[in-house]
Amino acid sequence: MQENERKENQVAGATQPSPISQLTHISQPFERVLIIGVGLIGGSVAAALKSLEVAPQVRGIDVSAHAIESALRVGYLDDGVLSTDESVTEWLDDAETDLIVLATPVSSAAEWFERIEASGYLGAITDVASTKGIITEQALALLSNSDRYLPGHPMAGSEVNGIEGARANLFAGAHWILCPDAGSDPAVFLRIHEFVTALGARTISLPREQHDSVIAIVSHVPHMIASALVQLAGSHAQTNREIFRLAAGGFKDTTRIAAGSPELWCGIALDNREAVAQGLHEFNEIISSFEASIKRSDARALNGLLGDAARLRKSIPSTWVPDSSRLVEVRIPMANRSGVIAQVTGMAGRAGCNIQSIFIDHINEATAILELILTDEGDIGQFSSLLIKDGFDVAFRPLMPQE
Repeated sequence: MQENERKENQVAGATQPSPISQLTHISQPFERVLIIGVGLIGGSVAAALKSLEVAPQVRGIDVSAHAIESALRVGYLDDGVLSTDESVTEWLDDAETDLIVLATPVSSAAEWFERIEASGYLGAITDVASTKGIITEQALALLSNSDRYLPGHPMAGSEVNGIEGARANLFAGAHWILCPDAGSDPAVFLRIHEFVTALGARTISLPREQHDSVIAIVSHVPHMIASALVQLAGSHAQTNREIFRLAAGGFKDTTRIAAGSPELWCGIALDNREAVAQGLHEFNEIISSFEASIKRSDARALNGLLGDAARLRKSIPSTWVPDSSRLVEVRIPMANRSGVIAQVTGMAGRAGCNIQSIFIDHINEATAILELILTDEGDIGQFSSLLIKDGFDVAFRPLMPQE
């Protein structure tokens, strides 16, 4: 709450409002955004923001003059400076900035948390890092207002590195993970949720402690495997120069991500080394099963392995390609207690449900109705069961009748 608002409440004899009573549905969540790190993801965030019908002011900070100059030239930024520029301190201290997006490597996060803390900045903070273990620990240790920090992770990328790969539609239809916890400011969660959906992304909530192990399997390990496949083909290229020319679409699609930045992916893998190493160990065991069945000419075993994979793969599209015209409203009465937003959105994430929008219908100082709009992604039945099991009353209503 701003200082003048606090004084007005004190003069009027008002009691300090509860966390729930402060929540509102915000149509324009942020008016002045500062992006630290104007590379592929940070640059794409800036580009997407400037493409909105009502665009906020967007400023950027980066270690590269080329990145700043490029982003300014194409109109992704209204202003930009190098991280060593004296004006950075003033920008961090700017009371009108209401969101900082930290889009640097995890190795640089601690320095920026320290600089943000020293500036006295009181607005919302999020990040776009691919791992959450290290960066969330640093935020909790270094930020006195860590409840205003909401970890984020857009599941989007490009084989084109840096600002050259940035584009306004990078996040369209992509999942963007948010990781609230019991200490998260619910008002910040609502604003950043709306910020993410404004960029075209579909939000999924995951507990911070689960993020890295889950993402290792679906993102980090696949990147290592794609790189290994390219190395395998490359090891045969010297004796058969046609091998890459003969590589079919499947090989190109499977290995496209191997063209990503080696420095970036080395950092990601080492930041998440335990989960990535465990995933690679499990993958080696699966590959060994394929190898053994082929060596033995065991058609039954090989058919089983291939069949299991085919059935699993065919089941995926129904969970990741939603029909945005089929929406469901969920109304959840809830008490005013710490962590309820993280609890409910976490259950939606576990059920694979995408929350298209979220807002609060206030009842009184102690209670409110949490209203969610879901797409047809995920298992709404499982989400309902999780809510009921945790003691919530819940009502579902299709917003468009099924034909």
